[in-house]
Amino acid sequence: MAGSRDTADAPPGPASSDGPPRQAAAFFVPGGVKHLDTLDLERLAESFTLWAAGARRADSAASRRRVRLIFLVIRHTGARLGEVLAIDDRTDIDLSGGVLVFGGGEGEARREVRLPEVLSRELTRAMADPGLFPFHGRLFHLDQGFVRRKFYERATACGLQKDMANPSALRRSRAIELMRQGAPLLVVQKILGHSTPVLTASYLDFSEKDRRRIERRVLAREAKRKTSARNSFYGKVTRVLQGDMQSIVEIATLGGHSLISVITNESLDILHIRPGTFLTAEIKAPFVVVTAGPTPPATSAENVFCGVVEKVVAGELTGEALVRLADGTRICAAVTAESVRALGLSPGDTAYASCNAFAVVLRAD
Repeated sequence: MAGSRDTADAPPGPASSDGPPRQAAAFFVPGGVKHLDTLDLERLAESFTLWAAGARRADSAASRRRVRLIFLVIRHTGARLGEVLAIDDRTDIDLSGGVLVFGGGEGEARREVRLPEVLSRELTRAMADPGLFPFHGRLFHLDQGFVRRKFYERATACGLQKDMANPSALRRSRAIELMRQGAPLLVVQKILGHSTPVLTASYLDFSEKDRRRIERRVLAREAKRKTSARNSFYGKVTRVLQGDMQSIVEIATLGGHSLISVITNESLDILHIRPGTFLTAEIKAPFVVVTAGPTPPATSAENVFCGVVEKVVAGELTGEALVRLADGTRICAAVTAESVRALGLSPGDTAYASCNAFAVVLRAD
């Protein structure tokens, strides 16, 4: 039965020990939630495409293309049918900016949804379609009952239960599809225009096994932060200064330190870093410089931390010095054995650990 395959998808594999659980890999959809998976959504889209292409009269062709466009907007944005039918294609579609605006009428809140590439292409074609020129400004203004009937017909034509093409089911299907791809619950809530994340969360559930696994991982990750792994800080981004190729990111750590990192703009986008984002910052041990004494060193390094020497180890060729900060964070410096001896450090001594911003690696939590 259409939609049933989602609850029977292959179970997630063993828990990985080197990363947080992914919502997409853990949740399943409750049996009572009617929806289509991505494959069935594509089948339905193909049914609309063939139907639109099969029209013989110009008026029929225009009508079918408009219905197909309404389906595609719901399929790719998860919008309500009423919202889509109210779109003014002259003012609510910004192809250059890549956004579609819903609402904004009297008593309605505006909601901007980014256009997926496939929907942007379809809208661009529609705007340039001579057969649709007479409908500009009211391209989506069709009777709701008529649209629903055509949706049900297209579902039946491709072997799906007709109620699976109900606009509400399509909206639900898009929400589940986004969450399976790893989109956070609150992001999906904003896209769909739900008033609370509880409504969005009703589309999914977690098995007891997955709940226990997620809980173990979250607690283990939390414990790791509290025990302050070596050369690792956890905190919130307080400032982002973006340049033409690289960006400066400043972080306020849980221990009260300020940490600065320089990363590429590509990494900034990939990690979705902005003020307020929580990140883990890691410092590469070979780039940490330790200076003995209670006086701050004269250095150009952006990150300088005062602490107490906890351990000094000197091997035949290399060694390391471990400095413990006031909040318990430990910073390890990997140095040559000769440098260890030259520093003359002993456990209990005051020392400074420093590194430049390029030595700090950021990792999304």
